[in-house]
Amino acid sequence: MILAILAYLAGVLTILSPCILPVLPFVFARAGQPFLRSTLPMLAGMALTFALVASLAALGGGWAVEANEYGRLAAMIILAGFGVILLFPSLAERLTRPIVSLGARLSEQADRRGAAGGIGASMLIGIATGLLWAPCAGPVLGLILTGAALNGASLGTSVLLAAYALGAATSLALALLVGGRVYQAMKRSLGVSDYLRRGVGAAVLVAVAAIALGLDTGFLTRVSAQSTAALEQTLIDRLQPGMQTAANGGDAAPSMAMQGGDGNAKMRSDDRMMMSADPSMMMSGSNTMMMQAGQSPAGVADLPVESIEPSLDGAVEWLNAPPLTMAALKGKVVLVDFWTYSCINCLRAIPYVRAWAEKYEDQGLVVIGVHAPEFAFEKKIDNVRRATADLSIGYPVAIDNDYAIWRAFNNQYWPAHYFIDAEGRVRHHHFGEGDYQQSERVIQQLLAEAGESNVAGGTVSVTASGAEAASNQADVQSPETYIGYLRAQNFLGADGIVNDTAHVYAAGDPRRNEWGLTGSWNVGPESAELTKDGGSIYYRFRARDLHLVLGPGSLGKPVRFRVTIDGKAPGDDHGVDTDAGGNGTVTEQRLYQLVRQGGPIADHTFEIRFLDPGLEAYAFTFG
Repeated sequence: MILAILAYLAGVLTILSPCILPVLPFVFARAGQPFLRSTLPMLAGMALTFALVASLAALGGGWAVEANEYGRLAAMIILAGFGVILLFPSLAERLTRPIVSLGARLSEQADRRGAAGGIGASMLIGIATGLLWAPCAGPVLGLILTGAALNGASLGTSVLLAAYALGAATSLALALLVGGRVYQAMKRSLGVSDYLRRGVGAAVLVAVAAIALGLDTGFLTRVSAQSTAALEQTLIDRLQPGMQTAANGGDAAPSMAMQGGDGNAKMRSDDRMMMSADPSMMMSGSNTMMMQAGQSPAGVADLPVESIEPSLDGAVEWLNAPPLTMAALKGKVVLVDFWTYSCINCLRAIPYVRAWAEKYEDQGLVVIGVHAPEFAFEKKIDNVRRATADLSIGYPVAIDNDYAIWRAFNNQYWPAHYFIDAEGRVRHHHFGEGDYQQSERVIQQLLAEAGESNVAGGTVSVTASGAEAASNQADVQSPETYIGYLRAQNFLGADGIVNDTAHVYAAGDPRRNEWGLTGSWNVGPESAELTKDGGSIYYRFRARDLHLVLGPGSLGKPVRFRVTIDGKAPGDDHGVDTDAGGNGTVTEQRLYQLVRQGGPIADHTFEIRFLDPGLEAYAFTFG
């Protein structure tokens, strides 16, 4: 309920955002018409269509994107026809093209106050408007869409999006009531109804042209960057404590938050790190991603039964084993590990999970990896199969692309470990890295409770390399940083991030944890694609390791790159995916380790320049 109220209030605030400008001509074309038969159906059609389209987009499928593009094209044609008829009413009878004739009928029917077709015509105009509306992604809308992307589209997501759209419709309705009175007064006192009609028609055509040229998602997004963000963030900050309690079932886990804003990251709590997928936990400051630390029980002997009812149903595919069920695993101790293959925290925990699977396999332990994707490319089963092989994971892996298992466990984090006893009950959980010895003692106790008399003692010793090597969190002063505009923060650039259109960026002088682009990039919701060769990404960081999630992009071809640290080749400080000269090649969608420093840790400026176009960049992580 709190999120729905927050979404509604954020929608109301869109009237203050320049991103609403392209929609206003379509709305004010209804000025002077009966509210119940004209204005209300139009606004309802706009709100419901936006909620439906945004919900489909959360599915992340290419078909949804393509269908939306066709819908936008049809809407632009309909509204262009509507604008032409308003501007040149004498053309109505001479135009024979079906879609413009439809625009004529819409205009004529909507103008007849008592006409039976008025409601339907206004609703259709509202549907077309909803297909074209591209609101600026402020903190609240980013919170909703991010949660939908990570947890899957659901009725709850649609309700939140509908609340956001209804909030916008409410403010538009109020504006239209005032504007309608002014409109009627001008017609009565000045006798300029024809000129007003044509003026509105011209405004509709200008709005359609602006949308067709991408100005609604480009220029207006830039000038809207700060228009309502502060107000939305105030709402989030006031409601966030309640949101966090609800999201975590009242269990306020200690947190390690990466806080930016002044260019410097501040970290708190211990060194057990993870990624949170809870929308309410992902927003702090200016869309700062938070990392949460798991809680350990007071003692290994005290392992109460948790309220979670585990289920393994809903995986789209299983690797290394046929589909498993909790019923079939009765009598076994089960460790469920939620992970995703581009998550650095997951990669650093996997060596321990792998070691436990090998050590206790013959004593009744079954380890199951649940791969729940964060990015769209992680939904590709071949990518997960390749990553599983590269990481030498031999235990069963459930591919949870629909987040069915994720939701069954009410999970919110990567990595997350759930320890299930032989009766099928969750007895312990741990979120994030660390506490490996404690986790192993839990496994030993559950095996002993299951009747295993010769449980192996001691704890595993892991020597990992590359991205799997544990980090010293005292040295890590840079937060995970997303490049897609939906969750981007600390971006350095005169024009800000230009959404969903190619734009040429120039280099800046970054402070710690600021980053930027150079060259021609098209920044989307979760990644940026290089449209011409020679572009680069730079970041002022403080950490031992620097990783970047990269992929070949839509072209599917390998992309060569060159890394520098403070303008020089990395030498001995190169990562496993570069040589001493900083050279490397992006061949697949995954996490690339680009820097591994051997000396004292200090602030450095990292830059990666790409020698070929088509590259996609998703997120920085550090260790």
